[in-house]
Amino acid sequence: MFRKAAVTTHSNGSYLQGQANGRLPSVDSEQPAQGGKVVLKKKVTLLRGISIIIGTIIGAGIFISPKGILKNTGSVGMSLTVWTVCGILSLFGALCYAELGTCIKKSGGHYTYILEAFGPLPAFVRVWVELLIIRPAATAVISLAFGRYILEPFFMQCEIPELAIKLITAVGITLVMVLNSTSVSWSARIQIFLTFCKLVAILIIIVPGVIQLIKGETQHFKNAFAGNDASVMGLPLAFYSGMYAYSGWFYLNFVTEEVENPEKNIPLAICISMIIVTVGYVLTNVAYFTTISAGELLLSKAVAVTFAERLMGNFSLAVPVFVALSCFGSMNGGIFAVSRMFFVASREGHLPEILSMIHVRKHTPLPAVIVLHPLTMIMLFNGDLYSLLNFLSFARWLFIGLVVAGLIYLRYKRPDMPRPFKVPLFIPALFSFTCLFMVALSLYSDPVNTGIGFAITLTGVPAYYLFIVWDKKPKWFRKLLGK
Repeated sequence: MFRKAAVTTHSNGSYLQGQANGRLPSVDSEQPAQGGKVVLKKKVTLLRGISIIIGTIIGAGIFISPKGILKNTGSVGMSLTVWTVCGILSLFGALCYAELGTCIKKSGGHYTYILEAFGPLPAFVRVWVELLIIRPAATAVISLAFGRYILEPFFMQCEIPELAIKLITAVGITLVMVLNSTSVSWSARIQIFLTFCKLVAILIIIVPGVIQLIKGETQHFKNAFAGNDASVMGLPLAFYSGMYAYSGWFYLNFVTEEVENPEKNIPLAICISMIIVTVGYVLTNVAYFTTISAGELLLSKAVAVTFAERLMGNFSLAVPVFVALSCFGSMNGGIFAVSRMFFVASREGHLPEILSMIHVRKHTPLPAVIVLHPLTMIMLFNGDLYSLLNFLSFARWLFIGLVVAGLIYLRYKRPDMPRPFKVPLFIPALFSFTCLFMVALSLYSDPVNTGIGFAITLTGVPAYYLFIVWDKKPKWFRKLLGK
């Protein structure tokens, strides 16, 4: 029924072993490949793991528009509370993934864990939606932010032409693809540098904010919980915005097979990263409110720029550059991680076989990287990206909730599975409930867009039976699929 998998990880755990032609041994094989070897080496150290997580979580949102939470909470105090709680909930989800990453030592993230717990159909639907819609659209959106802010210093007195933004965005996307196709080491080194830039940018906001607090600029914190009362619908939507801002903590699990000493480094990287991001996000929002009132923040198009213009004078010109670098880091980390999902899905027979090939000399999963380039370009120049992301934003939390529910299921289904890192059961229970609650809420609050997204997701079911289960395909069709 299923094509034999093209690649596997051997039990020695040191690296992926393969043949010189770029294909790895069958999953049924228990012997290492002989002769020439093509490998995805373990080049993700603890520092690189931290940079992948922080670098993909911190994008443009914290610098541009943290007003979604404020709008839906109605007060400064409640918005800061939501930022904190969302950080804690995200840490819970990250800890669940840390357990999964240490007991299932395969790359692929969501896809791999759903496959292990619930079988091939839901796993295929997950990778189907990710490949066709979610990842190209998400990459195009963050890339557009990169294009806009890298051009901002050159168009201070006028509006930036949309064509110029899209052209520089296309250059940025291509550069990221080339980088990830060329070298794992250089992708990781640049990610570390960009993560450092993100943290510097946050410190540029936090330090003046702390100075303002020391000076007694606390007028916007008086009666912090007074204001418009959060509606029954508004508060859950605020949590939805907050969880989206923290999303990205799961990307290290996409490259598990390339992490040095995963039993130790995956939990450590996740815990260190989430603490840094949560503290940074909360303090950044506190800093904003030392200078900008709640009403002014809601009217601002780019809060960090408004903040910098008031406190830093000409130095505020550096803020758009840091925002652009932050977006570039999110692009790089996202492509680096998600390409491994496609690589693993091809290895399992759920995507064309070519996507499980490794470049002979560069040792990168080159086809799995570049497959995103044409799809992203099509969406960049032709799609209503933000509507598309609204259609499918619920799918991310549906499948993440399913993954964490799968952790609970595996505790009972496979109790003897080695678990070097284990979280208390209430953590996955609470987190999976939160994810599924947000999904149910989106169905209630925005049935049209969510319904469209649900329909697009369901197209993965007939696709599964057409491409995977159907044995009597015409010869030309099998050749197209690489079978």
